[in-house]
Amino acid sequence: MRQVLALTWKDLVVELRGREFLGAMLVFALITIVTLNFAFDLSGAGREASGAGALWIAFLFAGMLGLGRSLAVERDRGTLEGLVLSPTAGGTIFLGKLLSNLLFLCLIELVGLPLFALLYDLPALTPAMFPVALAGTIGFAGLGTLFSAVAASSRAREILMPLLLFPLSIPLVIAAVRATTLIFEQRTGDAWPWFNLLAAFDVIFVTLAYIVFDLVLED
Repeated sequence: MRQVLALTWKDLVVELRGREFLGAMLVFALITIVTLNFAFDLSGAGREASGAGALWIAFLFAGMLGLGRSLAVERDRGTLEGLVLSPTAGGTIFLGKLLSNLLFLCLIELVGLPLFALLYDLPALTPAMFPVALAGTIGFAGLGTLFSAVAASSRAREILMPLLLFPLSIPLVIAAVRATTLIFEQRTGDAWPWFNLLAAFDVIFVTLAYIVFDLVLED
């Protein structure tokens, strides 16, 4: 756990010094939320589903900006080799990167949710929304951290990353959007089966990523 926290702290310090990704992710998410507010018809039936889709589009695409660079920056700076050669297990490196990516994504959501609630006039700040957002973010960050390591050594990593990430994220996206839609419709009780699907997705894919991350780094 000390090694995981040390790796997470390193990423936080580097981001606070350079502010390379967090600002870009935040601006992208906010611009997407504002743009989709004008693109969708939110005055009639189905506004809850449209709003839920817009919310997750903003968060997922903004998150991919940071996830795609989380390991690529380490390789470009030559520090990834140092991490691999250090007496640290690959799973530990994965957990450290996952935790830092998760913190960045949660910060984006904490800023984006109030703006979304203001523009779309939907209950995005209801207490039931936060566990759904966290569960969806954990699964997306887990897959993104793994595939960031896979794509880091590729010259076409900007193309490879979404090709790997989004197909496997389809169950997560569907569950997150459906749960969010039901919460917006004030049907919180009906949203919990979708939340359970998100939780199962997180457990399965984060565990698999933890197991195979050492092999990915070796390759």
